[in-house]
Amino acid sequence: MRPDSIKSFLSGLSPEELKKSFARLDIDSSYATRLLYWVYKNGIESFDTIDNIPKKIIAKISAEFVPGVFPPYSFNKSADGSIKYIFRNSSGLLYESVYIPEGKRHTLCISVQSGCRMGCCFCATGSYGWHGNLSAGEIVNQVISVPHDITHVVFMGMGEPCDNIDEVIKACNILTAEWGLAKGRAHITISTVGVLPELERLLKETKCNITLSLHSPFPDERSEIVPAEKNWPFKMIIEKMQDFTILGKRRFTVAYVMIKGINDTERHLEALRLLLAGTGIRVNLLPYHPLPGDHYMSSSVERMMLFKHRLVTSAIGASVRKSRGTDVYAACGMLAATTLE
Repeated sequence: MRPDSIKSFLSGLSPEELKKSFARLDIDSSYATRLLYWVYKNGIESFDTIDNIPKKIIAKISAEFVPGVFPPYSFNKSADGSIKYIFRNSSGLLYESVYIPEGKRHTLCISVQSGCRMGCCFCATGSYGWHGNLSAGEIVNQVISVPHDITHVVFMGMGEPCDNIDEVIKACNILTAEWGLAKGRAHITISTVGVLPELERLLKETKCNITLSLHSPFPDERSEIVPAEKNWPFKMIIEKMQDFTILGKRRFTVAYVMIKGINDTERHLEALRLLLAGTGIRVNLLPYHPLPGDHYMSSSVERMMLFKHRLVTSAIGASVRKSRGTDVYAACGMLAATTLE
């Protein structure tokens, strides 16, 4: 029997992938979906609780595989009820998820990388640097292993989804498949700075909602905040998104973090309005969350509401998002694999 450290994870596999392994091990392929049901639906951490697969089959499986489900190693609970979970994988990579309860909606913000290499100037994850990609199993495990009934999943934690595209697409398929977690595609949102051609793969190979991190309607200003603008201009990304607005029921959004005196002027508002008018793309206006030593400040609530009002009266869907988890560094832009002692 292999030691656990070199056994393969079941979490992250599809029935088809597992059936190929079972053929090599001379295990009946009919057990593949049944076994993955225990992993994805029941979140088992060991094979001991399985009661509908023969023990001799379990012995063969356990010689090659482990479930790949593991709990977070620490957490911090915010005064507002949100919880930041910190995970450590078998390679020692640290990454975070944030649970955000709001009425009947229970959202989990998940990570796809440990750190990020996009280098956005106001993001703590970018300052943390890039340490490695997560596997599809490690991405999905964040949803399986937290002790909550998750209704919505947002890929808005650490990392750029398009920078780990194969594993992100696999994770999306597991989250939405009937044999997986069976989450509705309309309840899954992927946030990106806009990396082509990987974004086109997200658009074509998933039906999940897409959010573009915009933050400025002017290319020169955005490139200072989001360096990806230099390689993948936002106008090109919005055109790609607009091409798909007529195909199926999925939501396209731009995220706009509002920073006082930087991107919240009348000039920015008018340019944002002209950019999105008639596209069917919504706007999420978010407060800026300053980090220690930061000289930037968030726009006022009044300014954010003005932006919302002017966008809505221009027939552009818009909403102002509340800050959640700032006291435990769990809010948007604050994730950097840190825990409070």
